[in-house]
Amino acid sequence: MSRTLTILGSTGTIGRKTAAIAKFLGYEVAAITAGTSVEKTAAQARELGVKYAVLHDEAAARALKTELADTDIKVLSGEEGMIEAATLPEVDCVCNSVSGAIGLRPTLAAIDEKKRIALANKETLVCAGDIVMKRVKESGAELIPVDSEHSAIFQCLDGRNPGELEKILLTASGGPFRGRAWGELESIRPEDAIKHPNWAMGAKISVDSATMMNKGLEVIEAMHLFGVTPDMIQIVVHPQSMIHSMIQLVDGTVLAQLAVADMGLPIQLALTYPERCPSFFGKLDFASMADFTFEVPDYEKFPCLALAHDCAVRGGTAPCVMSAADEEAVHLFLKGRIKYTDIYDASLGAVEAVPWSPADDLDTVLAADRAAREHVLSNWGK
Repeated sequence: MSRTLTILGSTGTIGRKTAAIAKFLGYEVAAITAGTSVEKTAAQARELGVKYAVLHDEAAARALKTELADTDIKVLSGEEGMIEAATLPEVDCVCNSVSGAIGLRPTLAAIDEKKRIALANKETLVCAGDIVMKRVKESGAELIPVDSEHSAIFQCLDGRNPGELEKILLTASGGPFRGRAWGELESIRPEDAIKHPNWAMGAKISVDSATMMNKGLEVIEAMHLFGVTPDMIQIVVHPQSMIHSMIQLVDGTVLAQLAVADMGLPIQLALTYPERCPSFFGKLDFASMADFTFEVPDYEKFPCLALAHDCAVRGGTAPCVMSAADEEAVHLFLKGRIKYTDIYDASLGAVEAVPWSPADDLDTVLAADRAAREHVLSNWGK
């Protein structure tokens, strides 16, 4: 099956890999969007031969228009530009790999147009999962997860009766600081936190993996994607990252999905599903795999994970507030303005300070997102 794509967040780690896979598969990329990176976006637009290039920052978009003046590429800007790119008539698949709630409205617009959504943006479901899944059901759009864990669960559940599922076993590597007490991590530097032991990822998600906030966000995502409650999700620390997640059925059977640790595999599946195609990624070599080990996560050593669980149980705007606060706190940490352990304190502070409300409309969700960011920046960003 040939597809025509829009890639939201095309210059990031996932966006670049999606573009490479699309090129390998012979798929057309009609539109790309990014934040402020003029040179990277211009080079990518030329390489992929896109029809539309969008930068969220309007000043950067003006510079991009000048950069691409010798082409027929249409340059757009802002949220409206992203929405236009996500709803182009010729596009049948929108890959959302942006960071933050900025991709929410474009994704909802694409859902309303019955596009396939290859979803790598956590905030879409963490912040507005009820709204998104309701719109998916109403429109008949497809939502295929790109996170390796959710892709694994999606594959294990494919074709099964939902009543057969007893539990989701969500695997986690444990990050680079597994085994160390939270109190020992105050002096952790950004360059240490982004060194994931198994995966090549962007800086923000690498830090979230180190604090295990990422795994907490994935619990909330899984709740919405697969229609389960928090008590039906068990986190299993699997340092080798070969099993990407598992499901346990009511008869006790456990089904697992295994593959090399490369985000390209779930990206490619999200594009080609239900078909599978040859890929340029490596294969597992069982003869060289010494052992598989499993551990129970220590919530005292990973307080961000505990906070995420509490927010998952609370529901409403609590997950949105936590996610937005964490994003701002991680950015401050990466800039060297707060300590590693302050990420948890800033996120908890926002959850406690921003009033809870039901997350039943988009304006409420986006207001909670803004309030959380403002709280972190006003209390920690000075």
